Amino acid sequence: IPMFQALLVKLAAALDKASIPYMVIGGQAVLLYGEPRLTRDIDITLGHDVDALKNVLKALEGSGLNAATSDIERFASETHVLPLVEKATGIRVDLIFSFSEYEREALRRAISVPLQGGLVRFVSVEDLIIHKVVAGRPRDLDDIRGILARMPDMDESYFKKWLRSFGKTLDRDLTGEFRQIRAAAVTPPPRDRTL
Repeated sequence: IPMFQALLVKLAAALDKASIPYMVIGGQAVLLYGEPRLTRDIDITLGHDVDALKNVLKALEGSGLNAATSDIERFASETHVLPLVEKATGIRVDLIFSFSEYEREALRRAISVPLQGGLVRFVSVEDLIIHKVVAGRPRDLDDIRGILARMPDMDESYFKKWLRSFGKTLDRDLTGEFRQIRAAAVTPPPRDRTL
């Protein structure tokens, strides 16, 4: 969608200029790798902890984005999210502060995608699948199936390593959950026998 792409390019330029590492995740990344679906917002992971809030706000000055909460510092410190809205379009942008070992590696693996004359860094397909398996909502599972249908070649050893790691933390068999999702994605639907 041109409106979203224009905003992504603007955000990418501002973050790059301020040397703030970032990657686009969520629905916008699903549009890149998976099946088209309606998404009303933009989610971006930043390679900084919430203590970089002032730097991020400074980097976005003049970008036409306003805070979507009245007490931005308290909200960001409690949730690690900086919610913004583009005044001209009403598009919601969530900037997510994260500086874990996993996120640092995911940011290094992000790919640059040409959009409307600019370059925007998107999460890798493997890291998008990790995010989606961990979240585990019905929409996330549908997204994974769509991604698997379009992107059969992936670095499985990488995402299985992190699924095992997150699985231990969350006390879930994430690799088993992924196997079930993949099996469902490649199994053809039952044939309708009513003629």
